[in-house]
Amino acid sequence: MEAILALEDGRVWRGRGFGARAEVVGEVVFNTAMTGYQEILTDPSYSGQIVTMTYPLIGNYGTNHEDAESDRVFAEGLIVRELSRTVSSWRASSSLEDYLLAAGVPGISDIDTRSLVRHIRERGSMRGCLTTGQSSEATAIARARNAPTMIGLDLASRVSCREPYEWTDDQSSAYGSPSLLHARGGAHNGAKSKPRFHVVAYDFGLKHNSLRSIVSMGCRVTVVPAHTSAADVTDLNPDGVWLSNGPGDPEPLTGVVANLRKLIGRFPIFGICLGHQLMGLALGGRTYKLPFGHHGGNHPVKDLTTGRVEITAQNHGFAVAADSLPAECEITHINLNDNTVEGLRHRALPIYSVQYHPEAGPGPHDAAYLFDRFLDVMEQNRPQTA
Repeated sequence: MEAILALEDGRVWRGRGFGARAEVVGEVVFNTAMTGYQEILTDPSYSGQIVTMTYPLIGNYGTNHEDAESDRVFAEGLIVRELSRTVSSWRASSSLEDYLLAAGVPGISDIDTRSLVRHIRERGSMRGCLTTGQSSEATAIARARNAPTMIGLDLASRVSCREPYEWTDDQSSAYGSPSLLHARGGAHNGAKSKPRFHVVAYDFGLKHNSLRSIVSMGCRVTVVPAHTSAADVTDLNPDGVWLSNGPGDPEPLTGVVANLRKLIGRFPIFGICLGHQLMGLALGGRTYKLPFGHHGGNHPVKDLTTGRVEITAQNHGFAVAADSLPAECEITHINLNDNTVEGLRHRALPIYSVQYHPEAGPGPHDAAYLFDRFLDVMEQNRPQTA
């Protein structure tokens, strides 16, 4: 079936549709990863976005039941240069095309993704309309222009869980988990031994591999909705609080920021991605929209505290402004592509955060040490018993 991708500035690409016959709108972004399309599609951080894969051939290893990062596809649509019609993997349970069809999500292939990515890099991410129906180009452009803008959009509240729950997945060493590569001597397996720590995880759009990673390091995890009060978290008596990734603009989440301010100084806190941005706001900083964001599995980040450079997985469109942070905050990591803030910590309190994804399903795992660091911080701040 024919498909149309139209951007709000009037640029149009025609290609071949796959997946569901549908029409969607969202912010068009590009991801530079070579693999991991199933994890990308099921990452709640992509809610409200249509994802372009820069790698030219997508779908060759199909999809399976283990690699999904949530219970459904959250990306609004998928754009690829070439869709593999052949599935070549013993792990595959279905093709990418059938996977999107079952999820009701459309895709477009056979377009020049290089020209699309260059257009976005030059002009910034913008709203788009992807249709595999019968819409005209003019209609698709008009619908792109009427789509909500990402600035000021609270998507975290939309994708968060509705009730607290205990993470009981016993696949703590599942495919892609840092426990396979990084856990201290392979000793940690929270599903088979008594947990050392209790972590409360705020769900702003979290990925399953984050929970697997925390459990694999010997922790019991209670997941709570995005707007859970500081009092309710305190009643759970955790050893630490973890702030997840998530989609959208952090600034509309004023209630979340107010709760975090009440938790600061009471518990060790570790935030990633949107959780990092929210922590920056809670500490008195501000955030801003990046021109086209950071999306992919190959972003170089320098740890200013060690001088070490790590290759990281990232997915975000906003960043913490370095000049807005108070004196008690130290910038610990920077992005080597554009010098944006990639990590911070409080100089006196057990609080730190990074802009990227240390769980990084399907990889890389350079940043898996951050889970070790969280364990160390919780151990150092555990109340002493007589």
